Amino acid sequence: MSAVFKTVEAQFEPMTQARLDDVLVIEQSAYGQPWSRGNFLDTLTAQHQAQCLLAGDTLLGYFVAMPGHEEVHLLNITVAPEYQRQGWAHLMLDALALWAHGQRADWVWLEVRVSNVRAQQVYLQRGFVRVGMRKRYYPAEHGEREDAVVMSLHLGPA
Repeated sequence: MSAVFKTVEAQFEPMTQARLDDVLVIEQSAYGQPWSRGNFLDTLTAQHQAQCLLAGDTLLGYFVAMPGHEEVHLLNITVAPEYQRQGWAHLMLDALALWAHGQRADWVWLEVRVSNVRAQQVYLQRGFVRVGMRKRYYPAEHGEREDAVVMSLHLGPA
């Protein structure tokens, strides 16, 4: 029995306003409480690190990170639902860590919904550790709030 593997060449490009319609389609399909166009525009205006992962013209995913003093805060990382479980999140996290190290960051920080166990596993596989909780951090359905797990990745001195 032989297997056929499709080779996909992917590349990063900066997120731009021209790409936001595609980003929002993925954001809305991936989350019950998605970021708004305004959230993405704010990150672009603030010049946060916002990258799109593309295979040709197909948007596979994206991430948004905010640099700080000796740290980077991952604000959003999303893989299009039809491309999940193919290693794209790992690739984006590796790219983020490489960029953060180049920014002289010692740490990458993030919050993830308590209910998003799959994402927590991806982060743990990339070396993140759970360091705390933020009570009622995320909006949830019916006006409720959901706790967040705080995770960090130590990059070491740049």
